[in-house]
Amino acid sequence: MADPLSGIPLASIRVFEAAARLKSFTRAAEELGMTQAAVSWQIKALEGRLGQSLFRRLPREVQPTEAGERLSRAATEAITLLRRAIDDLTEADEHILSITTLATLATQWLAPRLGAFQLLNPGLAVRLDTSPAVLDLSREAFDVGIRSGSGEWAGLESQLLMPSVFTPVCSPAMAERLKLGEPCDLLDAPRIGMEKEWAAWFAAAGLSDGERPATRLTADYQVLEVAAALGDQGVALASPILFAREIKAGLLIRPFRQTVSFHAGYYLVWPEGRRRSPKIRRFRDWLLAQADADPAIVEARAGV
Repeated sequence: MADPLSGIPLASIRVFEAAARLKSFTRAAEELGMTQAAVSWQIKALEGRLGQSLFRRLPREVQPTEAGERLSRAATEAITLLRRAIDDLTEADEHILSITTLATLATQWLAPRLGAFQLLNPGLAVRLDTSPAVLDLSREAFDVGIRSGSGEWAGLESQLLMPSVFTPVCSPAMAERLKLGEPCDLLDAPRIGMEKEWAAWFAAAGLSDGERPATRLTADYQVLEVAAALGDQGVALASPILFAREIKAGLLIRPFRQTVSFHAGYYLVWPEGRRRSPKIRRFRDWLLAQADADPAIVEARAGV
């Protein structure tokens, strides 16, 4: 049986994949560094070889036909696998480890430890990104990520790094002023954070929702809410793992042991098929060892 790929240039498949993904010949041309006319010619040539239309040409975009959709899924998967295989074979980017993660986790837990990793791997530079967008690791120039959630993401492998637990924290002065002895003492306290998260903590502590004052402040990042708590602005819900140093130093008081979880945990993730990449393997092994040696994580895992 003849090979159906023998008469189809790989360049045509690459052009088709970009056009189907972007739904535009013009944007595909920009991404590939070609002219729009060249993209259109490649698509027409491919349609001619296959004997069927792959796109519906609309006024402002193109839409894959049913046949185009089928080919698009396979083309995207095949090109992604090719990119990964070539990266791993050539190790062209093995001297840089690109990490995307959450801002608070990076500031409070990861960044203070990265120096130790770089001492162990002097030939590997680290690029750390904390943009709030959830990046597609199969397409963006990042090797690994640390995400919060269930651990299930399409196209990614994951390993649980630490549990997600939150507990009230405040400055020593605020704790003294509020005379915190029981969880119910927080019902009338100035609180920082989202109401629904506080409601979940109160429920975990066995307190009914009831009528409570609204929280004073919410912020996009946990570290900003804790900064307000450090400034005597109120009581914040925060991770006793990520703020373990401040708690140990007495800068923050953890008045109650009760915690609440808003998602399964924080996971290290990497694209499927890149498990054996040397730099990903070295970072994964080192990071998991760091988590296993962290007393705050060990305590949280034990549910203390």
